[in-house]
Amino acid sequence: MTQMPSPPPEELVKQWESEQKRLRQEVVEEDTEDWQRSPDFAGLERVGGVDLSFIKGDEVNACAQLVVLSYPDLKVLYEDSRMVTLTAPYVSGFLAFRETPFLLEALQRLETSQPTLVPQVVFVDGNGLFHYREFGVACHLGVLSGLPCVGVAKNLLQVQGVLKDEEHQSQIAALQKGGDSFPLTAASGKVLGKALRSCDKSSKPVYVSVGHRISLDAAVRLTHLCCRYRVPEPIRQADVRSREYLRIHFPASDT
Repeated sequence: MTQMPSPPPEELVKQWESEQKRLRQEVVEEDTEDWQRSPDFAGLERVGGVDLSFIKGDEVNACAQLVVLSYPDLKVLYEDSRMVTLTAPYVSGFLAFRETPFLLEALQRLETSQPTLVPQVVFVDGNGLFHYREFGVACHLGVLSGLPCVGVAKNLLQVQGVLKDEEHQSQIAALQKGGDSFPLTAASGKVLGKALRSCDKSSKPVYVSVGHRISLDAAVRLTHLCCRYRVPEPIRQADVRSREYLRIHFPASDT
């Protein structure tokens, strides 16, 4: 089993906090593209998805995956699988410092090799503004890449007064069909994201939040339209393909 070194010293965490605070100022929470304002997202042709998959029992070596799908038919146009060695340990609330550099590199490789396939929006497996300091991995990747990003998490982060309590469960139960959602409101009153029933087939919601250069309404609507199953197809394809890559190249490991 390959493990990360012990948690980082306090100084590093303070440095990370300060970096998040600085980059948070650059997040744009509104629609910046014409296609985002169109009722049927006219003009949107390419949606990206990113994910990291680990070899079981190994917290250091991972497959960093980028996929680009056509929109609206969600066919894979491009994929990039690359083994990477993570250098930063996992610390709750600072996932971006561990994963973003490799996802950014994948986007930069695409921009260099096939610029016409660069996605117009990237779906990130994780949170955006719905985060302790309103700067999750989707914001981090968005600001550093300059691309519109949407954070989609499978599990509820209990943060800023949003709790997985009885009221939350009853709100989930009230989501009748795919596309139904309810706001995730912080104790301050600010809406940090939305819980979305992504498709009719799945009653478990996903948690959508703004990463960068898109409004929450557009992010939620687009997430729903990109879901054939519970998880949006760009993220699902990135996950499937990164796991497949590990199965082929590391057959002894059970990913």
